Amino acid sequence: MKKLENKVALVTGASKGIGASIAKYFAAEGAKVIVNYASSKTDAEKVVKAITDNGGTAVAVQADVSIQTDVIKLFDEAKNTFGTLDILVNNAGIYNYQPVEEVSAETFNQQFSINVLGSVFAIQSAVKLFGEKGGNIINISSGASNTPLPTGSVYSATKAALDTITIALSKEFAGRNIRINSILPGVVETEGSHSAGFIGSEFEAKLVANTPLGRTGQPEDIAKAAVFLASDDAGWINGEKISVSGGIYGL
Repeated sequence: MKKLENKVALVTGASKGIGASIAKYFAAEGAKVIVNYASSKTDAEKVVKAITDNGGTAVAVQADVSIQTDVIKLFDEAKNTFGTLDILVNNAGIYNYQPVEEVSAETFNQQFSINVLGSVFAIQSAVKLFGEKGGNIINISSGASNTPLPTGSVYSATKAALDTITIALSKEFAGRNIRINSILPGVVETEGSHSAGFIGSEFEAKLVANTPLGRTGQPEDIAKAAVFLASDDAGWINGEKISVSGGIYGL
């Protein structure tokens, strides 16, 4: 039997990169998947097609997670399509590395609105849809929450906040059969890390040199860890921050 057979999962920010890989791996393990996207409809539809071509079930649903009414509509669509929800992956996020002198209210608020508030909005709606049977929440954080890098003060702060929410909610959900954990990736090769100029840079080379496993991560590295946390194999794991970084962010 597949690890996520008969489960329904919603993955935010799933049109590209880590989110897209998680959606595909979840579907391959038997889950029905809601592929959320903010603006990349074409990319989200490609993810859905890849899933359905492989015999899986998925739908693409647009929503900006920083807008509460969008999030409510997103989860209403999940309920209307599949009737329930078992797994939420808060993957939607942005990063803006800049010297602190250049941080503006706009860039600060945008990162916190999507990375933190958006995750809270999604958790609120997910808990309602989980109902009495409970569910599973996975927050995609970052190794930067534990080891902030220069020019990443605000981004790192958003991920540290997300990890704190994970730990607090693991206790708040006591007795409700809801597990919640954070995955902390290292540098991962995605469309975003390419467009940000990380891949192929001296910065990437320095990080790889300090990574015990000696390479940049791939989206599937994170997806496989997410499948494990979403499955019954991880039934005794709750409120944890799990580094998936090749060892560079090992605690």
